[in-house]
Amino acid sequence: MKQTGDLNLVKKINKTIVLHHIRTDSPISRARIAEITGLTKATVSSLVNELIESSLVDEIGVGESSGGRKPMMLLFNGTAGYAIGVDLGVHDILAVLTDLTGKVIREKRIQHDNASAQKVIQLLKITISELIEHAPESVYGIIGIGIGVPGICDENGTLLFAPNLGWENVPLQQQVEAEFGIPVVIDNEANAGAVGEKQFGAGKDTANLVYISIGIGIGAGIIIKGELYRGATGFSGEIGHMSIQHDGPKCRCGSLGCWELYASEHALLEQARQELKSDNVDLESLLSKAEAGDEAVIALFERLGYYLGIGVVNIINGFNPEFIILGGRLAGAENWLMKPLLGLLEKRALPHPRTLLNVEFSRLHDRSTVLGASSFAVAKFFASTTVSVERN
Repeated sequence: MKQTGDLNLVKKINKTIVLHHIRTDSPISRARIAEITGLTKATVSSLVNELIESSLVDEIGVGESSGGRKPMMLLFNGTAGYAIGVDLGVHDILAVLTDLTGKVIREKRIQHDNASAQKVIQLLKITISELIEHAPESVYGIIGIGIGVPGICDENGTLLFAPNLGWENVPLQQQVEAEFGIPVVIDNEANAGAVGEKQFGAGKDTANLVYISIGIGIGAGIIIKGELYRGATGFSGEIGHMSIQHDGPKCRCGSLGCWELYASEHALLEQARQELKSDNVDLESLLSKAEAGDEAVIALFERLGYYLGIGVVNIINGFNPEFIILGGRLAGAENWLMKPLLGLLEKRALPHPRTLLNVEFSRLHDRSTVLGASSFAVAKFFASTTVSVERN
């Protein structure tokens, strides 16, 4: 027998639609929401009143009239609750406390030596705990935690494989939820970065984009027709492990000649140690030397830009995106990476996919992933069937 939703379910769906438009289009009037959604003015008014009672929406005064009575304008209440976004890196943890609109309230970064998964997770818990302690008072409190991880995870939040961390089968979501009793979302850091760019960065007006995260490794988040593409089993975007040299050196993933062996922060540091004859090198010191005009260091960055271009050409030819955004820690080297990268694109990318393509480095710098991770937590909060009408 065919099942149909009852009136309560329809109401929840309609309320979700109304709240979505207030979140994305506010300030907005009830009449405009009715016009956009096709719902009756009476239905919209009733749903809006419930959203006001639940502290998710505020009336902010009258707007301009289009011929009749001036409309009462509505604004989403972003401070009704707060979320935490985390970028779990190979050598550091970056975490932010945001309101429900993604506005950063507080930020914390902590270094780690990846001595063991459990030691890093303990630092992660301490970092999250400190942000929770500094959250302002709100109706819903901390509504969720989103964590971007440099590897493959399943739908249960288990980090299945993170080659640059050396982690396998770590039940990260389960451990963090047990610690805080708050809903947790775990996703690949490049997926989070793509969503961060789509919602808060250069990709706001783009339906088809690829976000490339360049750190110790390389990953990609792919947005197709406005939606995050996950692949058949949820593991898309591991482009750092496409081979660009069939008989190249062995990668931590087990394959040979992977792109990230040539175009990542790890690759840059390895080359710097060899050519500068020094073991005491890090990205920050190399950036400082390049800024000071050190030709040897600038040459290292330019070579990296060339190798970045090789992988980007494959992405252009394979996906035909409108926009490619490069982010992560190496975005700070844009001044020396962009010219060789674009030069290679001109020579090797197919002309038709390149016609309307825009390639940029992220204006969010290293915040793409944490903002995307926070937005995952907020999305889970609003996906709940109880959140839109009841307070905690």
